[in-house]
Amino acid sequence: MELSYILNELGEERENYFNAVSPPIIQTSNFTFKTVADFRQALGNEFDAMLYSRGHNPTLNILRKKLAALDGAEDALVFSSGIAAISVPILALLQQGDHAVVVENPYSWTIKLFNDFLPKFGISATFVDGSEVKNIENAIRPNTKLIYLESPNTFSYELQDLKAVSNLAKSKGILTMIDNSYCGPLYQQPISLGIDLVAQSATKYLGGHSDIVAGVLTGNKELINKIFDNEFMNIGPALSPHSAWLLIRGLRTLPLRMQRSFETAKIVTAWLEKHPAIDKVLWPFSPGFKQSQLAQKQMQGCGSMFSFTLKDSSIQKIETFCDKLQHILMAVSWGGHESLIIPSIAGIAKKDYDKSNIRHQLIRMYAGLEDANYLIKDLEQALE
Repeated sequence: MELSYILNELGEERENYFNAVSPPIIQTSNFTFKTVADFRQALGNEFDAMLYSRGHNPTLNILRKKLAALDGAEDALVFSSGIAAISVPILALLQQGDHAVVVENPYSWTIKLFNDFLPKFGISATFVDGSEVKNIENAIRPNTKLIYLESPNTFSYELQDLKAVSNLAKSKGILTMIDNSYCGPLYQQPISLGIDLVAQSATKYLGGHSDIVAGVLTGNKELINKIFDNEFMNIGPALSPHSAWLLIRGLRTLPLRMQRSFETAKIVTAWLEKHPAIDKVLWPFSPGFKQSQLAQKQMQGCGSMFSFTLKDSSIQKIETFCDKLQHILMAVSWGGHESLIIPSIAGIAKKDYDKSNIRHQLIRMYAGLEDANYLIKDLEQALE
C-alpha cells in the first residue's frame, strides 16, 4: 500500500459525506438503530459496530485505518494520550503474578507504571540494559509474559536489536511491545521485525502541530480486539472526534515534516560536534554514536531529537546556556513546528545534581521546522 494513498485516501469514503475533500468530524456520543435485531447485533459485538463513541466513531475509524496501515499492522486503537496507549494494553495482557522485562530508562511515566502502579496488582518487572539481547534473556523468568522495549529511548537513545529480541520472545512464548514514539511509523517498522504491539505518542510527529494529546496502539486484530473488549472499554481512554480529525490533518504532511526535521538535525548535530564548548552529542545517526550501525540497520531515518553535554558541566553553566536561548523554546515534548530544548537538570533538585552522572548533564533538543542556520545562530549566542 503506497504511503500517499494511506495519508490522503485510505478510509475516506468521500461519496458518503458530500464528496468533501476533508473528512467530517462526527461529533456524536451515540448512534441509532432502525431495528431491535441491528441494536442487538451492535451490543453483542461493539468492536465491529457503531454504538457509542467511547468505543468507535466514524472519524476515529478513518484514523485507525491509516495508523494501522502506516505500521503495517492489522488494526489500531487510538487513545487520549500516549501513556494510555502504553498502560491500557499492559493492564489488559498481564495478570496477577506475571512478570515483565523492561528496558532501562524508558519514558518517565512508563517507569512509574512498572514501579508504582502495576505492583498494586501483583505484577512485577525487571529493568535491564537492552542494548545486549543476552541481558534481556538473562532476566526472563518462568512467569515472564511481556518484554517491553523503547528503541531508541528519548534522552540517551539506547537501542535494542528488535529482530533478535522478537526471535527470543517468540521462542519462549512471550509477547513483545515497543514504544516507537521517537522514530514513528515512517522511520521504523517494528511489526515487520516481529514485535507484537507498537505504541506511540501521537502527540508528537503524527499530530505535528503541538495542539493535541493522543496515543496509538497497533498490532494484530486478535490482540487489539482483546484489549478493546476489556480494559479499553472499561477504563474509557477514548480520543475525541475533533482530536482524531486534527491527527488526520497532521498525517497529510507527516513525510514532509519528518524529512525537514531530519535534515535539520543532521546539520545542527554536525555543527555542535565541532563546537569547542560541547563535550558529547548523542544522536543515533551520528557516525560516532555507539549503536549507529544498529540504528542504520533497523531505522529508515532518524528522529530529529538529540542530546548533548557541555564541557563545563556545572549546573550554573547549563542553566545559563538554556536561559539565554532566544528562539529555541524550553518545553517538554517534541514533533511540532517549533524547536524545543529541555535540560535534565530541570527535573533534578540542585542539591541532588551529580556532575559525574552524564544523564544529569544531558541537554535534549528537538529540531523543528525552522531553518538550520537560524537554530545554529541561537545556539551559538547562548554558548558564548
